[in-house]
Amino acid sequence: MKYVKNTDFCNSPRISLVGAGPGDPELISRKGYRLLQEADVVLYDALVSKVLLDELPQKVQKVYVGKRCGQHSWTQDEINQFLVDCAFRYGHVVRLKGGDPFVFGRGHEELQFAEGYGIPVEVIPGISSAIAGPASVGIPVTHRGVSNSFWVITATTRHHQISEDIKLAAQTSSTLVILMGTRKLSEIVQLVLQYRSAETPVGLIESATLPNARTIMGRLGGVEALAAEQAFSAPGIIVIGEVAGLHPFFQSTNRTESTSDSAAKEWRNSSATIVG
Repeated sequence: MKYVKNTDFCNSPRISLVGAGPGDPELISRKGYRLLQEADVVLYDALVSKVLLDELPQKVQKVYVGKRCGQHSWTQDEINQFLVDCAFRYGHVVRLKGGDPFVFGRGHEELQFAEGYGIPVEVIPGISSAIAGPASVGIPVTHRGVSNSFWVITATTRHHQISEDIKLAAQTSSTLVILMGTRKLSEIVQLVLQYRSAETPVGLIESATLPNARTIMGRLGGVEALAAEQAFSAPGIIVIGEVAGLHPFFQSTNRTESTSDSAAKEWRNSSATIVG
C-alpha cells in the first residue's frame, strides 16, 4: 500500500518502537505483533520480514524507511521528522526495526525526538541478532568454563572507521560478536590476530534465522580465505572466541579437518554451509 497523505491532525498521537527480531517472522514478540495489527502506519526497515508486512490489515499504511550500506533512502533526520509527522496526522505509528530497537538501531534517537514533541513512545524490545544469530546455529555466546562474558560491537563507527572496541575486546577472553562487519572482515581479522591465536574458532553467520541462512566455520588464521571462497555477504554476524568451537562442526569432527561424521553431514544438509 502506498503512503496516503492526510491533511487532518490526530488528537492522540502515539508511537511504538517495535523490535522485529533477527529475521524469522515468528521471533517477534506477541506484544509487538499485536501492536502491528493495531497500527495506523508502519514505518519499517530493510531487514524486516516481508511476512510480517504481508500479514498487516489492509487499512495499515506501510512505508519503507530502510538504510543499508550505500543505499540510504532516508537520512536519520528525515526519519525522525516523518515519524512525528505521521503520528500527528494518523495516530498510532509503529516504527518496526530489525533486531532490538536499542541495539545499533538508533531507536533512542527516535524516542528522544518524538518525546520532544510531547508524543508518548512505547518501546517493545526485540530479540537481537547478536544473541539469536549465534544461538540459531548452535553457538552460545557464553558457556561455563569457556567464556563468561561477551562483547557486542558494531564493526565501524559513524566516521566509517573500525571500532576501537574491537581492539579492546580482543585483549580479553570474552566472546566477540561483531555486527555489520562483513565488508571489514579482513581488517577485523588482522586486528584480532594481534592479540589472539590463529587457532581461535570463528563463526560467520549470514542471514541468521532465515531459510537462506549460511554458516561458515573456521579458525581466525584462515577464515578470510573461507569467507572469500564462500562469498560471505551481508547481513552477517562474526563470532570470535572459544565458544565458536562448541559449534557442532568442531564437535563432530573432533577439531580436525574431517567432515565425514554424521553430525557434520546433518548440519550441512540443513540451511547451513559448514566449511572447516
